[in-house]
Amino acid sequence: MRALRIHAYGGPEQLRIDDVPEPHAGPGEIRIKVGAASINPFDGKVLRGLTSGGRPLAQPIGLGLDGAGVVDEIGDGVTGVAIGDDVFGLGRQTQAEHAVLTSWAPKPASLDWGVAGAAGTVVETATRGLELLGVGPGSTVLIDGASGGVGAVAVQIAKARGATVLGSASERNADYLREIGAIPITYGDGLAARLADAGYSRLDAVFDVAGKTPIADLTGLVSDPAQVVSIANFSAGDAGARVTGGGEIDKAAALAESARLLAESRVVIKVQTFPLERAAEGYAAVLSGHTRGKIVLLP
Repeated sequence: MRALRIHAYGGPEQLRIDDVPEPHAGPGEIRIKVGAASINPFDGKVLRGLTSGGRPLAQPIGLGLDGAGVVDEIGDGVTGVAIGDDVFGLGRQTQAEHAVLTSWAPKPASLDWGVAGAAGTVVETATRGLELLGVGPGSTVLIDGASGGVGAVAVQIAKARGATVLGSASERNADYLREIGAIPITYGDGLAARLADAGYSRLDAVFDVAGKTPIADLTGLVSDPAQVVSIANFSAGDAGARVTGGGEIDKAAALAESARLLAESRVVIKVQTFPLERAAEGYAAVLSGHTRGKIVLLP
């Protein structure tokens, strides 16, 4: 099968399409014929060698954390899914013609492949942050970095749960944030003052998805620093905030909730698609840090 891989760390020019053996589903896993797979910021970090601990790449590696497709192999112990089912979810090396998923949910029939392929990581990450913060009816929450993939989904899930949602982003994204249900706040120096001017000097929770605002500025917005959760600032714990990297929630349940919200159009994910042959363009867009929504590859 064809798979996107890297043989050396660097920029998008290091991406190659290789012919490799098909993977197989292990116990508790399924394999899909991939219809779409997204590019996440973590993939960009892998490409650049930022997850390697400074060690050189010993052998070619595949990329991709999530995707959507048609089930074509089922591992031992798996129930509730059949060959031929359309699913989306989380897995490994998904930017290929076939991939193994470790958590999944049925793909709503109304959802196109691009959106389904984009959903896995962003909905799991957004749901995890909101769950840890206890966001629900009556909560007032700031999504810091609200125009990107995770941020935009977090805004919409929080709104669906009955929260008042403020979203920080650049001024050019203000209309987009209003469109998805957030009160837009321009990010950068003076964030607290702008929130106060908007009538929100004290918040119930802050979900930091960008890692660009000083963590002390964010903890100053809440009564308890632990009501700041970050997925991008790994020193946030030094200020009493919490850092999440996964594992704290039921991933399958999070995917199932998102499937319902996506089918009801209560969560909308903007996507831009590229064929696998143009993966370098997609990665360049993600690495720029200024994408709105998600970049998706179509193998």
